[in-house]
Parts: sequence; C-alpha cells; structure tokens
Amino acid sequence: MEFKNSIISWLMKKRYHQIELFIKYPHEVQAEWFDSLVEKGTLTEWGKEHDYSKIKTSEDFKKAVPIQSYETLHSRIEEIMEGKPDVLWPGTVKWFAKSSGTTADKSKFIPVTKESLEDCHYKGGKDLISLYYNARPQSKLFTGKGLVLGGSSSVNKLNDNSYYGDLSAVIIRNLPFWAEHQRTPSIDVALMEEWEEKIQKMVEVTSEQDITSITGVPSWTLVLLKRVLEYTGKEHISKVWPNLELFAHGGVSFEPYKNNFEELFEGLNISYLETYNASEGFFGIQNVIGGEDNGLLLMLDYGIYYEFMPLGEIGSDQPETLSLHEVETGEQYALIISTNGGLWRYEIGDTIEFTSLNPFKVRVTGRTKHFINAFGEELIIENAEKALKIACETTGAQIKDYTAAPVFMSNSETGGHEWAIEFEKLPENRENFTRILDDELKACNTDYEAKRYKNFVLMLPKIHFLPSGTFYEWMKKRGKLGGQNKVPRLSNNRKYLEDVLSEVSVQ
Repeated sequence: MEFKNSIISWLMKKRYHQIELFIKYPHEVQAEWFDSLVEKGTLTEWGKEHDYSKIKTSEDFKKAVPIQSYETLHSRIEEIMEGKPDVLWPGTVKWFAKSSGTTADKSKFIPVTKESLEDCHYKGGKDLISLYYNARPQSKLFTGKGLVLGGSSSVNKLNDNSYYGDLSAVIIRNLPFWAEHQRTPSIDVALMEEWEEKIQKMVEVTSEQDITSITGVPSWTLVLLKRVLEYTGKEHISKVWPNLELFAHGGVSFEPYKNNFEELFEGLNISYLETYNASEGFFGIQNVIGGEDNGLLLMLDYGIYYEFMPLGEIGSDQPETLSLHEVETGEQYALIISTNGGLWRYEIGDTIEFTSLNPFKVRVTGRTKHFINAFGEELIIENAEKALKIACETTGAQIKDYTAAPVFMSNSETGGHEWAIEFEKLPENRENFTRILDDELKACNTDYEAKRYKNFVLMLPKIHFLPSGTFYEWMKKRGKLGGQNKVPRLSNNRKYLEDVLSEVSVQ
C-alpha cells in the first residue's frame, strides 16, 4: 500500500505543474479553449444555425449567441435524449445528469459528453488530489480507501442507447479503473436505490475498512457519520477510522456544519477541501489548506469558457458580459459558461465574486433567484410559490407575505425549513396546511424530496403564523416601504427570518 501511495502521489504532483501553467497564463488558456469549443461547435446543428464558422473573437460569439437557460435549450436537449446526433455537441450523448431547479419542470437533464466526463469532472477529481498532495506532501491518502457519498445514485434507462441519473451516479458508472479500485463502497452498494438500506449497508461495509478520505455533501455526510458511531458504539470517528485525513465537500455552504464535523472528528488531523462543481461542470477547488483561505481556485483548463454577467444586467434584453480580463474583485457576477458538454453561453444560476485576480479565485455568493440550498435541496422561488398556491387552495387560506430560511443541523437534531407567513385568511387547519405544503414541495423538487426521505436530512417544515401587519411594520422599520422593495422570500441564511420573528409575538 505504501508503494501504491508513493506512485499515485508522484503522478498527482506532476499534474500540479499543469495547474501552475493555467495560473500563470490564465487568459491564454481561456483563449485556447474558446477557439477549441467554437471549432467543435461548427460541426453541430446549433453551430450552423448561429454561424460558428464566422466567429473569430469573443465579441463575435456574444453577437451570434444569446444568453441561454435550461428552458431555452430544453427542446434541443430532448432531441439529444432521443438519440439525435450533432445537436449541441458533435456525436451522440449517452449520459444525462438529472437535477432539480427549473421553473417549468420537476427535473432537468444536463448532457454529459465523453469530453465533459474526462476533461472536466474527472480532471476536477484528480486536481483536488493534486492540490492536496502539493499542500500535504507526506499524505498517506492512498494507503486506505476513499469513501464517496453521492446523491440518489440510481441509473435509469432513457432508451436503448442512453441513461440518466444524478451526476454522482453517472460518474460512478464511468470511473476509470484506478479510481474505482480506490473508491468505497462498491458500485452495487453505491447505486442502491433505497436510501435507508444503502446508508445501512455503507455503514456496515465502511466501518470495517481503513478510510483515509471522505467526499460528499456535508448534510448527507453527517447522517452517515452519526450512523457509523451508532453502529460501532464509538464516541468519535477517530476510533473507527484513525487514518482519516481529508474531507472534500461541496454543494452547500460548509460554515453551518463546521462545528459539527470538528466535534465528530475530534482526535484526527483533518484537512477540509471545498469544491465548486455541478451537473454542468467542475469550476473551482480550494487550493489553500489550513489558515485563512480567500476563495476557490477557478479551474481554467476544463473545457469551459467563462463569461461573467454583472448583476445589474440580469433581466436585460441584451445583457452585457465580461471576459476574464475584465472582472474586478468585490463585484458580484452571474456565471455564464460554454462547455464541452454542449452548453453555449449558459446561465447556470449561480452568482460569484472574485476574491483574487492573481490567481483567479472565486467564492459562490448565491443564486440569481431566491433559493434555499443549505442541504443540497435547491429550493427555488418557483417551487415555493407553486406549493403555497396549492396549500392555500386546499385549505381555504390566502397569503399576504412570507419568508423562509433553513434550520441548520446539530449533532442531536435534523435540519429543516422554517417559514414565517402572514395570512390574509388563515387556513382552516394549520397542520393540514403544513402537510400539504411539504407534499407539494416534494412533488415539484426531487432534491427536496430526497432530503425529506424519512426525515434523514430535513424534518417537516416549521411554520409561524404571523399577526396581520407584521411585514409592513418590519419593512417600515428598515426604511424599505415602497413598490420597489420586496420581502425576501427564500434565504440561504437566517438573518431575515430571525429579524422578522424578533419583532413579533409568533403563533
């Protein structure tokens, strides 16, 4: 095992020199990818329709291709899912990553091409290890197993030639042999559909293994770690996995969970590494371990060409975007990507801020729409409005205003969502209103539904029924009266909710 660790660590350190190259020449690397993507695009229906053969500069590109969303590309993606070749990317696409968060549909299906798997998602995984070994050259990571906790990992057949599942499932199905050998649990456990059974099996298998790293979303990882301690009867994870040295996390903010993990990891010398990845691509990796970090390194050679839209341009008929050389620190931008997965000038919905321009480092500041994503549930305003509408219709209620925020997990309690709602007309049955709201949120958002499964991550929503005039007086106190000022509907932190509740006698 020591020999294998030495060989793999040497290979990973070699990759670091390539990372140094795009850090030193960021604009040149992005220009090369721009040219390569456009050249590939000329071979597609999309490229022919938008005259890619005439595109020579980024300005040509902006003029030829409008900003896209999932809704604008939906019909093209459906064609690809039916097996049609050369639509958005050359050739046919076999795999699709399923996620929630669209306005019109419960789920969206992001094409995952061979190029995006190998040159983006897998490269991100390798670079995470490379950056880690550069910071921790004496690491023994590959003397043990890497526990990977994905999402709902079932894979489903679309037709004779294509499949869909969570990105984690797509990645696991296509892992190179060396990564599959290192990863635990085995594929038959990782792809089990029934979550409670899968978690239990993972606990039984991994508690007997030498785990040196864990990769996963913080909320689900906490669930697993607590189950491991219950199963083994140990007080701390160090008594189960004494050689655990790395937790790589992403998907939601780690800050609310940090104290929980430090308590569970007592006695271990753990390094925490944050990543920024999604179904659409792998974008950033924390490259400073320990001490005060100032953001995630923007990964510039993954087959992604980046543009950055100032927030003031959102909603404009012809929004302006900036290239990498035009951005500034301290400003917030909506992230626009063109990728080797066939997404062209695609607005993914995240807002970012540059914390450094040498090297280029970012932090995720939020979403372009109201949202709650404290546990990976990606609850957007359209989900909330639809569920509230049905709950009101069913219970005879009328809503005036509302705001909602997460209830963060503790080591003794499950997380959840907390709502403060002011009604024009109260529901006939408050418990029934809560139940219907929860059911409808599950019906329109698969990620929320997964997190609510048997209360593993999210408990039933907690609703405060506020007195009449609450939000008016709250907005008045803040100097925010007027049509242009709106009550923040969904927030990924508790600032607004707690401010509102502190002013009233909640019911």
